Amino acid sequence: MIQNIKWLGHDTFKISGEKIIYTDPFQISKPDKADIILITHEHYDHFSPEDIQKLLGPDTVLVLPKDCAGKIKAKEIVVKPGDKVDVEGIEIEAVPSYNTNKKFHPKEKGWLGFIFKVSNKRIYIAGDTDYIPEMKTFKNIDIALLPVSGTYVMNADEAVQAALDIMPKLAIPMHYGSIVGSEQDAHYFAEKLKGKIDVIVLKQER
Repeated sequence: MIQNIKWLGHDTFKISGEKIIYTDPFQISKPDKADIILITHEHYDHFSPEDIQKLLGPDTVLVLPKDCAGKIKAKEIVVKPGDKVDVEGIEIEAVPSYNTNKKFHPKEKGWLGFIFKVSNKRIYIAGDTDYIPEMKTFKNIDIALLPVSGTYVMNADEAVQAALDIMPKLAIPMHYGSIVGSEQDAHYFAEKLKGKIDVIVLKQER
């Protein structure tokens, strides 16, 4: 499965399986066609209409929070934390994503992480979040995509705690290297989880 996950920088992943799924497209360098695009929240580095346009086909479906809706001419499904939808056979659950000790991502905004199933693997992308209590309730996660940079989201130590709560089979660090955080944060996260949870630090692809 890991060969089907491409990290394109920041929180942007291309995940291939039954469908082509992109998360938070940002600084997309080459056009592609996505079946499903998951948008976690409205900040410019996660909801970028210019980058989304590079991935739109006639049947592309955007799954996004209410405050991002209606800004792009495309098929949309608006969700809030707790919602579960089936998009062309892909099970997608919207989960909470928010800050606990900073003000960039308030809980009341209803911004999102997602748990979705591809090639029989449950994948969790956290969005811009701190280490939050709800993570203890995320069960049977095969792959967790977790921010590690600090500043706007949880730092690498907090991401370690999140991973230990979620106990995925594999964790992949994200949210570093373009705006805040560095590859050093990703490797620190991997080192702290050695012997507990498998971690892969993906090379950024373009």
